[in-house]
Amino acid sequence: MSLKPWREIAVPHEDVLKGTFQQAEFAADLSRVHLGTATAEYQDPSLFFQRTFITEGMRLLLDSVVRRLSGRGGDPVIQLQTAFGGGKTHTMLAVYHLAKGEVTASNMPGIPSILNAAGVVEMPRARIAVLDGIRLSPNQPIQRDGQAVRTIWGELAWQLGGAEGYEMVREADESGTSPGKGVLADLLGRFAPCVILIDELVAYIRQFEEGKTLSGGSFDSNLSFIQALTEALKAVPTAVLLASLPESDKEAGSQRGVKALATLSHYFGRVQALWKPVSSEEAFEIVRRRLFSDINDKLGAEAVCRAYADYYIANAADLPHETQEARYFERLMHAYPIHPEVFVRLYEDWSSLDNFQRTRGVLKLMAKIIHRLWKDNNSDLLIMPGSLPLYDADTRNESIYYLPQGWDPVLERDIDGERAETTDLESLDTRLGSVQACRRTARTIFLGSAPTTASQMVRGIELERVLLGVAQPGQQLGVFKDALRRLNDRLHYLNSGNNRFWFDTRPNLRREMEDRKRRFQDKDDVIPAVRDRVQRTLAQGVFGGVHVFTASADIPDDWALRLVVLPPTAGYSRSGDQSAIRNATEILKQRGEQPRFKQNRLIFLAPDADSVSRLKDQVRSVLAWQSIVADIKDLKLNLDQYQARQASRSLDDANEALRGMVKETYRWLLAPAQFAERGKGLSELQWEPFQINTGAQNLTQEIERVLRENELLITEWAPIHLHNLLKTWFWKDGNTEANALNVWQQTCQQLYLPRLRDDGVFHNTLAAGAESRDFFGFAQGKEGDRYLGFSFGRRTTPILDTSLILLEPVAATAYAEEEQRAREAVQQPGSGGGTVVYPTGGGRSDTKAEDSGRGAGPVVTTPPQDGAKRTHFFGTIDLDPVMAKKQFAEIVDEVVLNFTAKPGVKVRISIEIDAETDSGFDDGLQRAVRENCGVLRFKNAEFD
Repeated sequence: MSLKPWREIAVPHEDVLKGTFQQAEFAADLSRVHLGTATAEYQDPSLFFQRTFITEGMRLLLDSVVRRLSGRGGDPVIQLQTAFGGGKTHTMLAVYHLAKGEVTASNMPGIPSILNAAGVVEMPRARIAVLDGIRLSPNQPIQRDGQAVRTIWGELAWQLGGAEGYEMVREADESGTSPGKGVLADLLGRFAPCVILIDELVAYIRQFEEGKTLSGGSFDSNLSFIQALTEALKAVPTAVLLASLPESDKEAGSQRGVKALATLSHYFGRVQALWKPVSSEEAFEIVRRRLFSDINDKLGAEAVCRAYADYYIANAADLPHETQEARYFERLMHAYPIHPEVFVRLYEDWSSLDNFQRTRGVLKLMAKIIHRLWKDNNSDLLIMPGSLPLYDADTRNESIYYLPQGWDPVLERDIDGERAETTDLESLDTRLGSVQACRRTARTIFLGSAPTTASQMVRGIELERVLLGVAQPGQQLGVFKDALRRLNDRLHYLNSGNNRFWFDTRPNLRREMEDRKRRFQDKDDVIPAVRDRVQRTLAQGVFGGVHVFTASADIPDDWALRLVVLPPTAGYSRSGDQSAIRNATEILKQRGEQPRFKQNRLIFLAPDADSVSRLKDQVRSVLAWQSIVADIKDLKLNLDQYQARQASRSLDDANEALRGMVKETYRWLLAPAQFAERGKGLSELQWEPFQINTGAQNLTQEIERVLRENELLITEWAPIHLHNLLKTWFWKDGNTEANALNVWQQTCQQLYLPRLRDDGVFHNTLAAGAESRDFFGFAQGKEGDRYLGFSFGRRTTPILDTSLILLEPVAATAYAEEEQRAREAVQQPGSGGGTVVYPTGGGRSDTKAEDSGRGAGPVVTTPPQDGAKRTHFFGTIDLDPVMAKKQFAEIVDEVVLNFTAKPGVKVRISIEIDAETDSGFDDGLQRAVRENCGVLRFKNAEFD
């Protein structure tokens, strides 16, 4: 069953519906009713009881009055003491109509049951005296049929018995002295049954100055009269007095009023029954009865209330705990079609304001609200705090009438209306606008926080109560939470703290922040701040350098892998802005004015073009909060402690938001690429965009992950891949060897080749493939047709320098077999010529005929023929100055180690260096060589 809105179930009274009510009509005036000049709703007993909800307290009070006037007991004196606007006068009117008996009990709804409970068949008609302390004047006698009535006791006697009654107290009235208890008892007994209704008694007595006598008597004589009257009532079983007294000293007014209240409370306290007619729960029904006709579709109303109760239980974690109680459904039914939270806020918060009457003030405000909602075809299920039509001038004026000055701009700019920020936010986001999430949230916060003052220790309304005031069954609470976050960021008068929210007439620090944001310029302030944030976000990681917003000329063109971060002006979008591509292309091709060669060493990080504006705005927010906090510390801003703490928290929040915004904005990796096939040439430069996960904790690690997973960066390379690369691009056209260093350098330069992290990855690949004969062979150089340091299928650690050669496996196999055959041939017995033998089998296996020239080749020895022992070895060799390091390492490995491995062998190695030049050695070279020779402990090191 679909739920019906409140307007289809509960129809307002005619005057509320048409907006023809007058504010004054909400004020029950006892004197006007007594004089017969009140409006029909108060003057007509039937209509009055139709619109009056008889509360439990009122029922007990009326029961006591009925018993008293019927002579069956009951209290002689009843004091009505409630808060301002708490229904005292309304209760007196109920007694007035009941006692006067102008209509039968059956025509006064609710009265027959009271009579039945008291056992009274017919209510006796009583004489009624109405003493209104505001209408009576202490020094202006009232003319009654030519008779001047001066005092309150004279007025009492005249209203009860006319001229006859007045004669009983004439002397006391003319002298201004209180009549005695006996005289008053006779007066009451003569005209019983009677009812005395005294309203605003304190307001009357406080007008008497102590020590001064007026025509109405004196301060003391009036207090004495009240004392005597309360005592006299005990003696007359069919007379009853109802008097209203203020609840607090503040309502009593002046110092004399406070004194009068204290004295009267004491006198009444001796004989009174104290009644508090209206409880907060019953006030719901009172207001509903006054504003709405009977509810015709009770099942529809119950369905709505049940839906709310179930909705609250389903969202227990986000709502106040009382909504989880079974009796909350009953509260919804009692208050229908108004949400109980509206009454809670009005009775608990707004009633604390000066001059706001608990019943009358609520009625006046709610009548305007209901009239406007009805006129605007409001379709809410209940009238909630979020339903308040604060865009309406009458409703707005009524709501701020009791508030301090300064609330107009708050409502107009932040809360409700065509020019309000809330309306603008909803127009930009249909998700929020579809349920008026921003306006409803702002209205709820206003209702719950406007009566608060700056001096309160705890201000505002909790988040759970905000949600209670806005959400209807079927709606997502997350929408309203999102709206509240938006409002907290955007509104000028909204404050928050400790999960509470409130409006204030003072602009919050956000307005100051927004004003300061406009001071900061992109070039001088924003871009440098973004650069600083990005630099702090990124670590070096696998990159040899991270260059944030760096000019092309300042990005090195070397063998290191480099991450280039593009500035906010170079944004990237898949379908829109391509300025990042243009900027990256320029950097890739040129280093300043020079061409860039190592193009495959650059990776680019680009900002998302659609997020750049939000990043800049967030940077401005951070800069603005920083300036505010700095000014607070320097005492340039005069703020209270709360605002100072709020500024610090806002700066922290802005910094945290900026950290997330940097990740959200810099989320595009741009990798340059070219594709090539043998015989077809190179493709045009292409750019491959890859999106980074903005939720990753570490941006640098996330970049590395994306690079690895998409093979944009190789950190571990299998030998088979290097073999395939060599086979495709280097071992071709009959060429079976490739310079290893050149291969590595080509991977750094050519965009169609793999991008290795560094030369360490290349070196590890060489080492990993050295033991296998499937991938490549090694040579540390080449002399003619002979490979120096040849290695194939053996574990080795190649030195990556200009001499390292990578051999194609077939060619390496053939060369190894040729070496093996040559080695076997020279080792056969009886063969001619000498041989150089390498007993350790390391790296060389070539043979040469003896050359008598010194240094022309290895010294050739022949095995001894006479069996004599050889105890000394001496050998000399000339080294190639360029290859000396490598050659000396081979001499140590292949010759020296043979001696040092034998115990007792003494080895001495001498090095002779002979350098000549026709042009002569300059001073710098001589100095450097002498210093180095000294450090290395040369025996002789001379220039001549």
